[in-house]
Amino acid sequence: MARDLDGRIYTWVLKLLRYLKTVPRSLPNDVIVRQVLRSGTSIGANYIEAQGASSRKDFSNFVQHSFKSARESAYWLQLLSDSYADAEHAKELRLELSELIKILGAILVKTKVKK
Repeated sequence: MARDLDGRIYTWVLKLLRYLKTVPRSLPNDVIVRQVLRSGTSIGANYIEAQGASSRKDFSNFVQHSFKSARESAYWLQLLSDSYADAEHAKELRLELSELIKILGAILVKTKVKK
């Protein structure tokens, strides 16, 4: 499952990058794009770090960061979707992100139960 989730997150980030390239330049959009770019790419980076964790606590910590970044990304994508005309593409990204959030949340719950 870990490898499948790696690929799923990576694919989502690639789709996010492609989407962000289509957002028209403006001061408000640029601010939101930077924020979602930072938080969105952080999801994958922290999940990959979790795969190389040296302990269960370390693993849980990196997954927690990935989970938080995913939730933050959902906020920025919603804001961008509500303020930008191409809401349909953002909706697809938000739906997949919602699934990723659920998966990461389930991993956290499972990790905490085993402590």
